[in-house]
Amino acid sequence: MKFYDLELSDPVLDALEDMNFQDTTPIQEHAIPPILARRDVLGIAQTGTGKTAAYLLPVLSELSYGDYPAEAINCIIMSPTRELAQQIDQALQGFSYHLPYISSVAVYGGNDGIRYEQEKRSMQQGADIIIATPGRLISHISLGNIDLSRVSFFILDEADRMLDMGFAEDIMQIAKQLPREHQTIMFSATMPDKIRQFAKSLLNNPVEISLAISRPAEKIHQMAYICYETQKIDIIKSYFSSNKPERVIIFTGSKIKAKESALALAKAKLNCRAMHSDLTQQERDEVMYLFRSSKIDILVATDIVARGIDIDDITLVINFDVPHDAEDYIHRIGRTARAGAGGSAITLVSEKDQPEFKKIEQFLEKDIDKLSLPSSVGEGPEYTGRNNKTDKNKRRRNSRKDHSNCKKSKTKTTHTFVNEEIKENNNSFTKENVENPNSKSDIIPEKKKRNKHKNKRYKNNHDTPNIQHAESQKEDK
Repeated sequence: MKFYDLELSDPVLDALEDMNFQDTTPIQEHAIPPILARRDVLGIAQTGTGKTAAYLLPVLSELSYGDYPAEAINCIIMSPTRELAQQIDQALQGFSYHLPYISSVAVYGGNDGIRYEQEKRSMQQGADIIIATPGRLISHISLGNIDLSRVSFFILDEADRMLDMGFAEDIMQIAKQLPREHQTIMFSATMPDKIRQFAKSLLNNPVEISLAISRPAEKIHQMAYICYETQKIDIIKSYFSSNKPERVIIFTGSKIKAKESALALAKAKLNCRAMHSDLTQQERDEVMYLFRSSKIDILVATDIVARGIDIDDITLVINFDVPHDAEDYIHRIGRTARAGAGGSAITLVSEKDQPEFKKIEQFLEKDIDKLSLPSSVGEGPEYTGRNNKTDKNKRRRNSRKDHSNCKKSKTKTTHTFVNEEIKENNNSFTKENVENPNSKSDIIPEKKKRNKHKNKRYKNNHDTPNIQHAESQKEDK
């Protein structure tokens, strides 16, 4: 479908023409009409599908008609990270090029006092569109810097990421400040149960748009090393000793791993920097600038930059840790092989991550190439698709349990045998008494004989000291 086939305003269409945007993506084709019809929308779409334009274009089109308050905040766009907020703001500047009377401001933490005052002034003057991270917006609300009583559009981008980052309560607190009549638009890359419940609490009879998760580009060469956790850094060092690093992103599962990995690689004389949430905004901007301008070869990052950040010409993506699900895996490796170019993706799979990696392979319906470990790092674990470490622990526990049961079983068997023998004798005794009363005299003497023998031993054991004592008394006399 062409953008001209949608009922967008002329200034918006002019901006699209200037940027040479002609054809809509599937998410844009299905989301723009209901948004223009003022319906709540729940969209499930991956990064890179054009969902930013899917909500910005209709909102700008509506605001361009001038039917909304001129000195009020008309639209709030929530973003989980500063980087995504900046990208949305940049896209907004391009789409609103022919709408100079529509103002916007990006509101996020990590800035100095001057930036904070600029945000405060823009909001108090009634910027049309506010793009904000939840924590920063809550800060302005608590200080009375912003009036949300006339907001018409409430948009949540990357809603699943915001919930993962613990922003659910902040979002609900912001939503309580909104007027009763407003339009809510929510986009999420995934749709777990918690997102669906979250959507029910915010959206009113929404139009749900769900696009099938696309597969990675065919030109991405996907590979994996099956290794132990302690071998990962050495594998990366070995790989770059024979392959020059150029435009590489290494994704880690935590900021601690990002820091430690970047430090270890820097000690190996590799030109890299870490990107994580502990950096100030100025430091993050500097790292992104250095990477985009090719002044550093390797960016070691958490999932902050996995979604929504446009970094072109990435040649290699390394998953230091296996992503939690197939969608995140696709988001990560989707940083490479863009615009028809080729690229590679390597995943380091430890013992505990094997089940997750197997699920990714099943989702992709393909076996990802397993590379042999470099000889310098030693041998790795066998790839079974299960948690080998857990299996070993289970086997140890079961072995101990079986050994314990075996002991119990032997003891129980012995007791059973003795009890059965006694029971058999008793039964025999009873039976013989019934059939032949005289048989009792044949059995009892034998029992008495045994008891007599036993008593004799007992008596001898206890009488001996008395005999010695008597002999000693004789000697004294």
